[in-house]
Amino acid sequence: MNDNINGEAHRRSIFGSILNMAGPWGNDSGNDGGNGGGPRNPWGNPPGGSSGGGRKGAGSLEELFKKGTGGGFKGGIPKRPGGRSWWPLMAIAFIILWVLLTSIHRVSPQERGVVTFLGSYSRTMQPGLHFSLPTPLEQVTKLDVEEIRTIDIPEGEAEKLILTGDQNIVDLAYSVRWNIKAPELFLFQIAEPEETIKEVAEASMRASVANFTLDDTIGSERTEIEQQVERNMQQLLDGYGAGVVIRGIAIKKADPPAKVNDAFKEVSAAQQTAQTYLNEARAYAQQLTAQAQGESAAFDKVYEEYRLAPTVTRQRMYYETMERVLSKVDKTVIEARGVTPYLALPELKKRSQQAPVSNVEAK
Repeated sequence: MNDNINGEAHRRSIFGSILNMAGPWGNDSGNDGGNGGGPRNPWGNPPGGSSGGGRKGAGSLEELFKKGTGGGFKGGIPKRPGGRSWWPLMAIAFIILWVLLTSIHRVSPQERGVVTFLGSYSRTMQPGLHFSLPTPLEQVTKLDVEEIRTIDIPEGEAEKLILTGDQNIVDLAYSVRWNIKAPELFLFQIAEPEETIKEVAEASMRASVANFTLDDTIGSERTEIEQQVERNMQQLLDGYGAGVVIRGIAIKKADPPAKVNDAFKEVSAAQQTAQTYLNEARAYAQQLTAQAQGESAAFDKVYEEYRLAPTVTRQRMYYETMERVLSKVDKTVIEARGVTPYLALPELKKRSQQAPVSNVEAK
């Protein structure tokens, strides 16, 4: 009780000292003329009042502070009827709102919700509306299991040099497409699943390219390499329990290293030229072979006829051969005695046409 009285007296003395101090309006002990014509102190006497009125104003201000610190007025939320506080009802409303916001979950068709109870895996929510214990007892992590994610190897324009089966080096750039199959495994089985997928892809690509030559890698066997890498990755990731599915591998670039790319292009052009010549030679050989086989088949037919009638066939072959030979040379036919000589009219006509031409050239 004495402490309260002493504290009250101390506060009054402080407020009295503050009010009696000279401020920017001068000393409040006098009237308007006492401050030398300066501005009137707003805390001092009212117009026409006395010094006693000034003390009354100071007392009014002190009474206001006393009300603020005493039992008459208390700042904050007003009380309910009956003098009870609103704080219990506000706490109950907050708890209800917190439970509703952290216990009701809507899972989209492409999502799955992984529920953990105090940090341990509890269950997986399927698409739809679900309920759980409020946070932090149970927490729900939603994952999109239908989104196709892509990892590019290497990132940007960097080189990724891989050794081929014939001890050459190839610069490969490829991408890995994958999505989540088991969200609970994806979250808890592997610490860094995306980094693990990337490293598994690099290891599988090196193992597959080592089985092919450089020409096969940059040429016709790229599809086979992609399929092998996909199979190897899926097998390794299933062994790790990663909970993902590899949807495909796409080789976007397969070139020799940049430092030897020009020389390699020259070698490749020479190989293509040589291959062109080989193809032409094979085509000509096939043509000659087909022609010889046709002639052989014709000879077999003639031989069959010759076996049936040797004399007639021999005579016919003689006539056909002589016709084929004599049709290309000039001929003079001499008949035996008693036979009208053959008049070579085509030959005479040919010579008569050549004679005018010779005369023109002579002139």
